[in-house]
Amino acid sequence: MQSKNYDVCKIDSFLLRLLGSPQSGWINLQTNINTKADFLYKLTKSKAALQNVTLIPGETSYIFLNQLANNLDLDRKKLQYEFERQSPIREGIFVPDTYKLPVGITEKELIRVLLKISNKRMKELSRKFFGNYNAKKWFQYVAIASVVQKESANIKEMPLVSSVIHNRLKKGMKLQMDGTLNYGKYSHIKVTAKRIKNDMSTYNTYKHRGLPNTPVCNVSVAAIKAAIFPKKTNYLYFMKSKQGTHDFACNYSTHLRNIRRATK
Repeated sequence: MQSKNYDVCKIDSFLLRLLGSPQSGWINLQTNINTKADFLYKLTKSKAALQNVTLIPGETSYIFLNQLANNLDLDRKKLQYEFERQSPIREGIFVPDTYKLPVGITEKELIRVLLKISNKRMKELSRKFFGNYNAKKWFQYVAIASVVQKESANIKEMPLVSSVIHNRLKKGMKLQMDGTLNYGKYSHIKVTAKRIKNDMSTYNTYKHRGLPNTPVCNVSVAAIKAAIFPKKTNYLYFMKSKQGTHDFACNYSTHLRNIRRATK
């Protein structure tokens, strides 16, 4: 500070040691103008400067990393590198929430903190629903929950959408759901016939049977609960109605009627 012409001296350094150790990272000084005594005191006592970043249910990690980079002024490529290095799976690992994150945190530490918080929450939920935590089993349900999250119009519909997914999987039917193609950078891109034809990833459930290899997005507790406890139905189809919710059907003829009604 002295080299940048701030009015400080060795006595200030001594006073600072008496007060305690300066905190690392950015801190909130609360006011723009401080006396020297206030400034030295706040260096050791003020709270960390925090930035809120919200991960909404259904959002992909790709978009979330973009948010983190923009809000915290971090290197996007470094965030991606640390995410791929530290995360056990490529998608569905984060718990949607509003995170209070310290300004000045490094990319490596940020990913470590987010994964630690999310992993703890995932284990708590698994033990609540199953009495134990088995990562492979848990993330199979997260994969189902991610499709439920992408396809459902609201929380009330989630157990019904889940029932369609479970019923189609049991019958060996392809899921054929647009929501699975809203993965990664395509999170908010409308799915077209051309996209369905050209996308060769396992996320394309029009081409591949079963679930994608990893979840489609980060999911809410409601979606996970619906994935584990689907409504008991014979539904195999659903179609978005003019009201924005879905009409469900057990057979294809009824499904076609629902399509005609929605597009009429």
